[in-house]
Formats: sequence, structure tokens, C-alpha cells
Amino acid sequence: MVFRGTITDAPDFDASADAETLYNAMKGIGSDKEAILDLVTSRSNAQRQEIIAAYKCSFGKDLIEDLKYELTGKFERLIVSLMRSRAYHDAKEIHDAIKGAGTNERCLIEVLASRNNTQIHEMVAAYKDAYGSDIEEDVIADTSGHFKKMLVVLLQGTRDESGVVDADLVEQDAQDLYAAGEEQWGTDEAKFIMILGNRSVTHLHMVFDAYEKIAEMTIEDSIKNELSGDFERLMLAVVQCIRSVPMFFAKRLYKSMKGLGTADNTLIRIMISRSEIDMLDIRECFRLRYEKSLYNMIKDDTSGDYKRTLLNLCGGDDDLAGEFFPEAAQIAYKMWELSAMTKVQLRPSVRPTPDFDPAADAQALRKAMKGFGTDEDAIIDIVAHRSNAQRQEIRQAFKSLLGRDLMKDLKSELSKNLERLIIGLMLTPAEFNAKMMRKAMEGAGTDEHALIEILVTRSNEEIQAMNAAYQDAYKKTLEEAIQSDTSGHFCRILVSLVQGAREEGPADVERANADAQELADACNAESDDMEMKFMSILCTRSFPHLRKVFQEFVRCTNKDIEQIIKKEMSGDVKNAFYAIVRSVKNQPSYFADRLYKAMKGLGTDDRALIRIMVSRSEVDLFNIRKEFKETHDESLHEFIQGDTSGDYRKTLLILCGGED
Repeated sequence: MVFRGTITDAPDFDASADAETLYNAMKGIGSDKEAILDLVTSRSNAQRQEIIAAYKCSFGKDLIEDLKYELTGKFERLIVSLMRSRAYHDAKEIHDAIKGAGTNERCLIEVLASRNNTQIHEMVAAYKDAYGSDIEEDVIADTSGHFKKMLVVLLQGTRDESGVVDADLVEQDAQDLYAAGEEQWGTDEAKFIMILGNRSVTHLHMVFDAYEKIAEMTIEDSIKNELSGDFERLMLAVVQCIRSVPMFFAKRLYKSMKGLGTADNTLIRIMISRSEIDMLDIRECFRLRYEKSLYNMIKDDTSGDYKRTLLNLCGGDDDLAGEFFPEAAQIAYKMWELSAMTKVQLRPSVRPTPDFDPAADAQALRKAMKGFGTDEDAIIDIVAHRSNAQRQEIRQAFKSLLGRDLMKDLKSELSKNLERLIIGLMLTPAEFNAKMMRKAMEGAGTDEHALIEILVTRSNEEIQAMNAAYQDAYKKTLEEAIQSDTSGHFCRILVSLVQGAREEGPADVERANADAQELADACNAESDDMEMKFMSILCTRSFPHLRKVFQEFVRCTNKDIEQIIKKEMSGDVKNAFYAIVRSVKNQPSYFADRLYKAMKGLGTDDRALIRIMVSRSEVDLFNIRKEFKETHDESLHEFIQGDTSGDYRKTLLILCGGED
């Protein structure tokens, strides 16, 4: 195994001299924390064990106990954890995860899904030595169901590491997994446990590829569809570790620091356990996925001596770098390949209601608005539980039966965000899109993000219908409106997109290679020429074709297209191209990110929240929910609940369609 850590053996190492340095740093009043952290983070774990022994020989004292006495808080936790041998550190993490009230399932998942056989065996022995009990028995006593069974399988440390692959068995396993899940009602969890818990990494890579061909979806999507709770999280972690251990840890690190507060135990555990193994690869995967270096995220999220120690373990700022390490280039290439192969089954959260009676609904809505006061509950219950096509029938029935305009009545009875949301639901998709474009451009400022989001994510058909609706409602073309409200290259990009003439159909491999090369060449051109070349390809080619282009771009340049856009472009042009790339890669994930931004921090961007919830509820809101949960570790339902109130919240939660 090639180690790509940031911490290696220090040359000219002298354990006794180091022990004396640490002793002097803790002598007298106060301690020299800088001397302690600099020394500890510049020695390998094996060398630290020698320093502990030398300290006891020279001073008759326990170094770890002295460090605990002298240091405090997170800094103390970090330094003391660095001094433990790796196996004992893992054993302590598992012990802390299951002792006392409640279980830290995420810690169990992270440690057991990511360690190889040798690391598991050493941890099991260290646990027995440190706590006098059997780790397997303790885990069994504290967990249950299929989650427990899979943990026990992983604790055996018996995954095949021979590297030998039997092609027939690959096909058989892929078929068995398909038969155990997608092909039948209910799921045969035992089959998932047996195959994912025992087969070699190389073998499973091939099984996942074969599975995709059979199921027309990734193994991850199947797991999300078939399993739930901690068992689902564990199996996804195992799959992620099979695909790429560094990417798995990059995601865990990001989740530990984003949002309010930091999950310091997770941050400490990963930074310590990977610093001598694959921290360089984790850093690179982090930059690839989050367009920000791990170094800068730690810098922004922590402070003091704790921060300095973590940054020493991180070992460098990749925002300064440009090209990929080989491992990360392969992952980037593979990510685009997976994105291209996956046929995502889009799932709405709102469906047509059975036994639909538009006349009865129209009468019920009239009743809810007649006389003094308004029965908001009745209105919400009808509007949010009907499909858009059914709502159009209700509008018509309302006029035919009662001679009244439903939209006018709703506007006069409702107010603020609830009114905006209900009216948005009652409009046809084309009317709604046209109105959202109008809102983004009217008044003093322009909401460029809204213009980008709508034009990048709608199909040709939807854009053409929106153009017609805009002309009808506002007596001018949408293109004219865009031209009078935006300028420069950004205006050209939007005008190109508003034609609704993006190519459709699969990738043309030969042309994709040529397009990738043209984009690569454009990166060395003047910025104007570069932006025009990017526009001519990104705004016109089909999404399946662009996936192939972006994949080949990695091969041509050893860089990721997202990095290039972020580094070489700025302002609205950058945001537009970036949105296209994100949508091509994974559109539900792009929308999940937009929803997160609409609600995080102080204040809510209600216009964005309403726009996305209304426009995606009958398309892919279920997929967006799944992506939201995976990226932010909190469900969209919880976010809406915490960020909105009253009848507005109630309607949004019905559209959301459930807790994840």
C-alpha cells in the first residue's frame, strides 16, 4: 500500500531529546503549547510511542497524564488522541460510541466501514486489552437488526484482499443484488450483507458497474430506495469506501464543519486517523467536491492552538494548487462516468389525487372563502394535494359553475408568502416560470441567480412554453426583457439559453473529445475568447453529451471543469456556467444546494424557496430531498420546519411530502 499521508517519520529522531523538550514545555507555571503542538505534529505515531517510553524512563511520569493535566478543551483532546497508538485510538472511539446513554451510530459506521482487515484485527485486540471486554459482544449489546448484523460482519476483518476477480462471480453477485432488491417486493437484506461485507474491493468495483447495467441505476440509489435508517447509512458508507476511501472521508470532514457549530469529535478522529495514510488524497477529493480547500475550511471553522494543530495535520492549502493528484484525477473521471451511466428515476412528491372531482373542489374552495374570515386549512388541503393539471380543471370549474375568477378570489383572501405560494401552485408551469422570470427582473435590482436557475434547468419545451406565456402576460418577448435588464457576456448566455434550442439526444463520443479539447485550448486564451468558447459548447450541447465532454476534459487537462470556471471566471458569467455544470452532473443535487442556501443563516429567501418547491414538486422533489439529506445530514422537512411558520410552513411541508 502506498501511504500518502501528511505526517511521516521525522529524520534524525531522538526520543529522549523530544521527551525532555516536552517536559520543559510543561514545567513551571503555564505550558508552552506551541512547542508541544509543533513537536507532536512533526513526529509519526510510531515515534510518539517511543517518546512516551523515553518520558517515563527519564522522568518517571506518564506523558499522557501530564498532557491531560496541562492542556484543556478540544486542544487537549486532539493532542492526547495523537499520542495514542492507532489501534488504541480506534478502540477508544468505538468504546466511547457505545458506552453510556445513547449510541453514536455514525462513529461506528465511519470506523468499521473504512478500516482494512489488519486495522480491524489490531483494533479488536486493543479493545480487549484496554477495556477487558469483547468488542463484538459490546457492539451486539448496543445495536439491533440488520445494522447489528452488518457491523458484526465488518468486525470479523475477513474481507477478501487477494485481488483475484472471477468474472462469472461478478455477474452472479450483480444479479443477486438486483434480485434481492429492485426486482422484488421487500428486500433480501442478508444478500446485501453477505456480498458487500465480504467481497474484495476490486471485485465490488466490477459488481457495481455490472449492477448499473442491469438495474439502470447506481447501487447507491438502490440502497436508498430499498433500505432505511442506520442500516441504509452503513451500507452507503461501505459502498462509498469501496469506491474511494479518501472521498468518503472528504464528505465526512465537510459535514463535520459546515453549518452552525462543528462536530469536533469527528473532525479530530479523521484528521488523526488519516494523517499518515491518505490525507493528501482526502484533501484533493475535498477540493474536487466542494471547490474549497480542506485547509481553508479548517481555518474558517476553528481557532487558537486547536486550529494550528489541525492545520499542521492537514499539511497545506490546495486552493493554491491547480492540477489533480493522480488518485483524484481518476476519481473525477469516474464521477463523470457514473453520472453519465446513471439513469436517475425522477420521483415527484405531489401526484394526481384519485377520485378527483373538480366541481366539488371548486364549491369547497368557494365555501372556504365566503363570508367573514377564510378557511385557510380547506384551501391548503385542496390545492396542495392536487396535481397542476387537476388545479387547472378546478380553475375552469370555478368560472363555469360560479362565474368567478378563482385567482382573484384567492388573492383577495390570502396574504404574504401563503398567497404567493398558493397562487404559484394554481398557475400553469409556463405561467409560473414566466412570472418568476418577470419577478427576477422587475424593480431596482435583478435576481441573477433566479434567471440562471430557471433557464439552466428547464427543458426546451418548458422554455418555449414560458416564452409564449411571457409574451401573453407582459406584451413583450422574454428575450427583449433579458436584453434590457442584463449586459455583456452574461446577457449573451441568457439569450442563448432562452432560445430553448439546446440539442437533445445522447453523447457523440468523437465530437465530445473534440469539444473537450476546444475547452482545454480555450483555457489558455484571453478571457473574452474563453467565455465565448465555453458558451458555444455549454449552452448548446445536450446534457448527456456535456457529461462526456466534462469527463474527457479531466483527461485532457488533469483539471476539473468546475475548478477552471471558479478560478478563471467571475461574477454572473461564472455562476451561469457553474450552474450548467452542476445541473449536468446531478440536477437534484443542484436544487438541494439552492434550497439549502435559501434557508441557511439569518433570513429566508422565500422567493427561491417557493420557486423551487412549486416547480419541482411534480418532477423530482423526492430526489432533491434525498440529495439534501445526504449532503446536509438534516432533512429538507426539518429545515423547512425550522425556517418557516404558520399556514405557509404547513403548505410547504405537504409539498415536501415527508420526513427523510
